[in-house]
Order: sequence, then C-alpha cells, then structure tokens
Amino acid sequence: MTDGRSILVVGSSNMDLVVKINKFPLPGETLLGGDFFMNSGGKGANQAIAVSRLGGDVQFVCKTGRDAFRDKTVSLFKEEGIDTRGMLVDEEKPSGVAVIMVDKSGENSIVVAPGANSSLCVSDIDNLDIKWEFVDFVLLQLEIPIETVAHIVNLASEKGKKVILNPAPAADLPEDLFRKLHIITPNKIEAESISGVKITDNESLVKAAEVLHGLGVEHVIITLGSEGVLLYSGTPKWIPAIPTISVDSTGAGDVFNAALTVSLSEGKDFEEAIRFANKAASISITRFGAIPSIPHRKEIS
Repeated sequence: MTDGRSILVVGSSNMDLVVKINKFPLPGETLLGGDFFMNSGGKGANQAIAVSRLGGDVQFVCKTGRDAFRDKTVSLFKEEGIDTRGMLVDEEKPSGVAVIMVDKSGENSIVVAPGANSSLCVSDIDNLDIKWEFVDFVLLQLEIPIETVAHIVNLASEKGKKVILNPAPAADLPEDLFRKLHIITPNKIEAESISGVKITDNESLVKAAEVLHGLGVEHVIITLGSEGVLLYSGTPKWIPAIPTISVDSTGAGDVFNAALTVSLSEGKDFEEAIRFANKAASISITRFGAIPSIPHRKEIS
C-alpha cells in the first residue's frame, strides 16, 4: 500500500450530516435549524486526511457500504492523494452516518449510526496487504469493533510498532491492551470513564492519568480543550492551549491526534509535538465541518 515510511490509520469512515442551530433541542422539542452540510467524516477518515495534509505518508483501513456515501468518500480520498485500496466494502450494511448539530458557540452534539464500520473484523485485517515494514506509528480510535482494535494493537506490538490510541468514543477496553500502547489520548470525559476517577480538579485529573499510566501506557496525553493538555509520563506536565474563538469544534480532536502522530514520526519530542498538534487543532476550530476544517502543513508555522 506504500513504499515509504508511513503512519497506519485504522478506523471509521462516515458521512457527516451537519445542521447549524442556535441551541440544542430538549427531549421532544423540534427546532428549525440553519445551514445544512454533508461532508465525508468519521474519526478514522478525519485522522487519515489530517495526517496526509500535515505531511505524513498514510495507509488507511476502513469499511463502508456500497452506496453513494462511499463513492463520495473514495472520490475525496483520491483528490487528497491517499491510496484507497484499504477502503473495504460491506455488501449488506450501509456506510456509517453521523448526525451532527453545531450551536452558535461552536459546540457540537453527535449521534453515529456505525453501519459498515461495525463489520470491520479481524479477518479483514489479516487479509489486507499492510506493509508493516514501512509503518512507524499506528493510530487508532474506537468507532470500529473493540476486538478489531485489540487485534491491530497486538499485531503492531508484536512487530515493534508504536501505537497511539485515541479512545473515542470511550469504551471498556481489555486490560492487557494498555501495556501495549505507546500513547493514549483521551479527553477529560474519556479519561474519567476509562480510569474510573471522577475528575473535578487538576489533582483528580493527574490521578486519572496516573491510573492509565499504571495500567502500562507509556505516555498519557489528556486533551482539555481551551485548558490545554496534560502530558503524563511519570510526572505531570501542562502544555497550554492556543487561545482561539471556536466556530465548530467537530473533528478538532482528530486533527490533534493526527498532528501529534505526524510530529512524533518526524522525531520531535513530546512537548514540541503537542504544541504542533495544538496549533493544528486551533486552526481547525475556526472553520466549519470536520474534513473541510483540516489545515495543511504550510498553514502551521
């Protein structure tokens, strides 16, 4: 799938159906929204395109239905210069869909119907011609089956590859998976869910990071939006966010993870990589949509 050093991204591909709203509806309430957008998305696709735009060589693996949403996504990936041979097809299930509401402050609310993402299975991975010899980092999320994620982590660990897990959406994970992770990158809600620590202040936030580190993860990076990032590799280190007025935060976490991975793959240290990722994410939230908001390398000084 590639002849150069690369980042392997395995994850979801969705079609994002986005509506701008003034406020989120209450249960049973119907609201008239504003503009409607339909864009390719999904955490895996977002991260793969972000890796490519930010200068990384990416192998991407996902599964879609055989439908118009797939056609649109494949066309986009070809425009981005990304190999589409790892984009598998489920002949029965439709492509995944995300219904997204974005309010006037840029906050979002998302519901995902996973569709074919839920059928990306262990045998699919084993049957793919992944060029492991060229892979430096593996970037994963949790919008595909956990057993598939665990299988990829095991394969990557056996081959000595560095695995970065973006544990979104939060889910129960096999305990032996953690010790095979180079980095885990939860946000505050995900860190609380996975660690079991109720996060109310900086002290409890560090405690949550300690729990994850204690499970065997080498480096814990907890993203805190406008409050910055906590890096924990045995001791806590805080990296501030870049003050930015948000238009739409959809996909910002995916841009952060992709930029972090690209920077680390280039040999940067953790603080420098996190600052690069913060800059990329801060640009993305000034634009509407997930993939349309992803910056190119030349935009990041």
